[in-house]
Amino acid sequence: MTLRAHRRRGNTPLSRRLTLLLALTALALGSLFAAPAAAAAHRNPVVFVHGWSSSSSVWNEMVADFKAAGYADSELYAWDYDSYQSNKTTAQELAAYVDQVRAATGAAQVDIVTHSMGGLNSRWYVKFLGGTNHVDDWVSLAGPNHGTSSANWCYSTSCYEMRAGSNFLNDLNAGDETPGGVDYGTWWSYCDGVIYPAESTVLSGANNTYAGCLGHSEFTTNDTVSQQVRDFVAAT
Repeated sequence: MTLRAHRRRGNTPLSRRLTLLLALTALALGSLFAAPAAAAAHRNPVVFVHGWSSSSSVWNEMVADFKAAGYADSELYAWDYDSYQSNKTTAQELAAYVDQVRAATGAAQVDIVTHSMGGLNSRWYVKFLGGTNHVDDWVSLAGPNHGTSSANWCYSTSCYEMRAGSNFLNDLNAGDETPGGVDYGTWWSYCDGVIYPAESTVLSGANNTYAGCLGHSEFTTNDTVSQQVRDFVAAT
């Protein structure tokens, strides 16, 4: 058989090696470019919202935990706001901030992780300002979701709103406490020391987790809670 006949049949050892090499190269390139896109599409950016008389620095340890677990700086947003103003005003500012994060990242939705009073303004955003469309997972760590008696001893607008029976809380908790397709999670403790009663954090329709004996400020630094929060936002 002539060399030309071998080429016509495409059956030479050289042609088979070239075909195999091209196929393996295509497979490798496909994996190289497809895998990061799939991973990015699966994970939402996370917005961290602090509580009353606090700042974004309260999240330093948890943000570091998220980074150690593979999150990039561009996926983590610890937000600062004036915690003495009305939670309704803060909710409007949070709505604008979430839109900025979504525009910057191209994400359709974000996950929101809150501490203490941050759970109230963020819930107002979710319930009344269209947040159910833009929030995938929502977390409240030691949140005064049904009020706390400790707010009787501070006198900013936001403190009045944190008092049990306030008009703000009555409106926020009326009807469905966990509306929309958002996945809600709360963490609470009898050792909190700031949220009275401790069960104030618990929401109907949420995944409510007793965190053990943790003080109020420990929720943002405790390794177990941090891992549970990462699992919660990753799994839902």
